[in-house]
Amino acid sequence: MNPFNPARRQLLAAGAATGAAVLTGDALAQAFAFTPNQRYPDPAVQILDPSFAKYRIYSSTLEQVGTGMRWAEGPVYFPGDNGAPGHVLVSDIPNNRLMKFDEATGAFTVFKSPSNYANGNTRDRQGRLISCEHSVTRRVVRTEKNGKLTVLADSFEGKRLNAPNDIVVKSDDSVWFTDPLFGINGEWEGSRAKPEQATTNVYRIDANGSLSAVITDIVNPNGLAFSPDEKKLYVVEWKGTPNRSIWAYDVGADGRTLSNKTKLIDAADFGALDGFKVDRDGNLWCGWGSNGALQAEPSAVGGRQVFQLKGRPEDLDGVMVFSPAGKPLAHIRLPERCANLCWGGPKHNRLYMASCHSLYAMYFEAHGAV
Repeated sequence: MNPFNPARRQLLAAGAATGAAVLTGDALAQAFAFTPNQRYPDPAVQILDPSFAKYRIYSSTLEQVGTGMRWAEGPVYFPGDNGAPGHVLVSDIPNNRLMKFDEATGAFTVFKSPSNYANGNTRDRQGRLISCEHSVTRRVVRTEKNGKLTVLADSFEGKRLNAPNDIVVKSDDSVWFTDPLFGINGEWEGSRAKPEQATTNVYRIDANGSLSAVITDIVNPNGLAFSPDEKKLYVVEWKGTPNRSIWAYDVGADGRTLSNKTKLIDAADFGALDGFKVDRDGNLWCGWGSNGALQAEPSAVGGRQVFQLKGRPEDLDGVMVFSPAGKPLAHIRLPERCANLCWGGPKHNRLYMASCHSLYAMYFEAHGAV
C-alpha cells in the first residue's frame, strides 16, 4: 500500500483537549484546533424529532480525531481482529493521498501517497479496499491483500468513465458506483479533461466483472447506499433539480433491476447533500453543508456590494439524519462541512465524519447497516 516513510512522518498535537493529530511534511494543509463540549449532553446534537432521542448517548461528545487535510472525503472503516479496535481510511483528494486513523493508538498518518486522487472508498465482503480514483486514472480499483491493484472498471462501451465518485458493495458481491464529472471539471482534485460518456451514470459491476449502467437519467449522481434489506437503493443527485436531492429506487427480486424512482429528500434549505450512510433501522445519516448558492441581489458589506451566500454555512454544516420515510430527525452540528461519513468502532456504533480539513467522530446508540 506504499506506506509513508516513517523517517519523514511528523505528528503534532492539534487541540490539546482532544489529542487529534495532524501530519506535517510534504503536503501541508489547514489544521484546526478543536475544543470538545465540556458538559453533557453535547449541544452539537440537535434533536429535530423526539424519535431520535433513543439514538443519542447522553455522555457522548463530538471528537476531532485528525486534521490537516485539504478536502476530506470517502471514509471507510476496517475492523480489528477479534473485536479489537480498527482503523479508518479517508481520502484527502487535493493532496492526492489516503490518510489513516488508528483507533488503538490515535495516530493519524499518511496511508498511501499518491492515491490517484481517490474519492469514495468501501470495503468488500472479503475485507479488501475498493476505491474510486476520480481523476487522471478515472477508474475503480480493488487493493488485494498483497497490496497489488486490480482494475474493476475504467471504461464503458469503449469510452473512459467520467470521474468515479462514491461506491458501495452489495451482499451478492456486486459493486455499485456513481460517475459524475467533478474530478475532471478542474485542476483542484486532479486534472481537467473532457468527458467521453454522454451521461453521468450509476454503474453496477457484477461478481463476474461485467459492467452495466443501471441509472442514466441523474445529473451528476453522488453518494449512494442501500437500505438494510437491500430492497431500496438511494442516490444523491447533485444537479438537475431545484435542490440537491436523494432519490429512492425499488430493487427488483433479481437484485439488479431498479424501478419506481421517488424523491425521498430535498435539500431545500440551501443544504449540500453529499455522501451518506444507512443505519440498521434504515435511517439515512447524510453529510451536509452549504451548497454555495448566492443571493440574487448583493448587499452592503464594508462599503462594497457583495453577493452573499443563501443561508448561513455555520447553521448548515454537519450531518442531517432522516427517517426511512425522509423525515428530518436530527442535525449533528460540526465546525466544518461534512462531505461523507462511515460507521466504525468495534461495536459499529461510532460515526466518523469526513469534514473539509478534519475527521470527527461520535458514538451513538445506532449501528451501521453493514
